[in-house]
Amino acid sequence: MHIPILDLKPQYHSLKEELQTAIERVLTSCEFILGQDVRLFEQEVASYLDVPHAIAVHSGTDALMIGLRAMGVQPGDEVITTPFSFFATAESISNVGAHPVFVDVELESYNLDVSLLEAKISPRTRAIMPVHLFGRPANMVQIMDLAAAHGLGVIEDCAQSFGARYMAACPSCQGRCGANTRDRLAGRMTGTLGTVGAFSFFPTKNLGAYGDGGLVVTHDGVIAEMAQKLRVHGSKERYRNEVLGYNSRLDSLQAAILRVKLPHIEDWNQARRRIASTYNRLLADVPGVVTPALVPGHVFHQYTLRVLGGRRDALRDFLSQRGIGSMVYYPVPQDRLPVYDGQFAPNPISDRLAAEVLSLPLWPELAEDKITLIGRAIAEGLGA
Repeated sequence: MHIPILDLKPQYHSLKEELQTAIERVLTSCEFILGQDVRLFEQEVASYLDVPHAIAVHSGTDALMIGLRAMGVQPGDEVITTPFSFFATAESISNVGAHPVFVDVELESYNLDVSLLEAKISPRTRAIMPVHLFGRPANMVQIMDLAAAHGLGVIEDCAQSFGARYMAACPSCQGRCGANTRDRLAGRMTGTLGTVGAFSFFPTKNLGAYGDGGLVVTHDGVIAEMAQKLRVHGSKERYRNEVLGYNSRLDSLQAAILRVKLPHIEDWNQARRRIASTYNRLLADVPGVVTPALVPGHVFHQYTLRVLGGRRDALRDFLSQRGIGSMVYYPVPQDRLPVYDGQFAPNPISDRLAAEVLSLPLWPELAEDKITLIGRAIAEGLGA
C-alpha cells in the first residue's frame, strides 16, 4: 500500500461537477482578471472570516508583501517574526526593504515565544509578524498587548491557518494576558486579530486553489484601499499610478474554484482535527515521540510530531520503505538559510525542531485504516 503525504484527488472527485460548472461559467463570461467571481469570492470570504475588507491577490507571498506595505512598513524598518516557518515569511519582509528580526519559538507549540518578544523591540521596529504554524493559532493576546504598548502593527501570516479560531490565551502565559484583549479576540478567526491578515491558497492548503492565490484582510479601510492599489500596479484608476505596486490579481478561475470549496472548509477542518486526534491516540504510548497538542481552534494544516534521540531521519526512511510518505517542515530555519547566512544569532529551539519534526500524511478524506497502519509503522520503526 502506498500512502502519500497528501492526496488531493478525493476532494476533487467529490466536487467535480460543481467545479466544472464554475470553471465553465468563467470561460463563458470571458472575465478572466478581477471578474465577478473574484468580487463575489472577496465578499463571501470576508463574510466567513467576519472582516470588512478582503482583497484577493496572486499568492500568499504577495499577500504578505502587500500587507506589509499597506501597513506602512518602509525600507530600513524592522519586522519581528519567527525563524521556524517557510521562507516566504522572512522573504516578504526583506523584499519590501525591511529587516527581519527573529525571535525563537516555543518547543511545544512551534509558534513565536512571546516571552522573548519584548527584548527584540527596538526604535526601528515597525511591526510583528506571527505565524500560525501548521494551523495552530499563535499567542495573539500577548502579541497584541505588546504591539499596542509599543505602537506597532501586527501582520498575521495565516498561510497555514485558514479557518482556525483563536479560542483562548496561551496556557503558558501564567495570567499575564490582558483580560480585555483576551475577551476581544476570543473566538475570532486568525487573520482578523491583528492589523492585517495574509492567507495563501496554494493547492496544498486547507482551502486550496488549483494554482497560486492569496488574500489580504483587514478591519482598516485605509489599509484596504492601499492594498487594492498595490495589487494593480499602484493604481486606483487606470493609467493613474499613484505608487509603485505589483501585478498581483487573483485569477477569476481560481476565485471560482475557491467559491466552490469555501462552504466545505468547516467540515474539512473538523476532519483534520479528528485525524490528528486519532494519530495522538495511536502514538500516545510510543517512546521517543512527542505528539502535537490538540488545542482549541487548531486546524492541522500539517500533523507534525517530534522524534527524539536523533532518530527522525531513520524513521522517515523506515516509513518510506513501507510506502508511507512524510515530510520535514522545516529542515533549515529561515535564519540559517544561505541567503541570511551568518547574519543572525542562533535560535536554539528552532534549530532543535529542525532536527526533530516530522509531518505525517493528512488530508480530510484520509481513511482510518490507513491512519492505523501509519501509527503501527511508526511504533515498529521506533522499536515500540
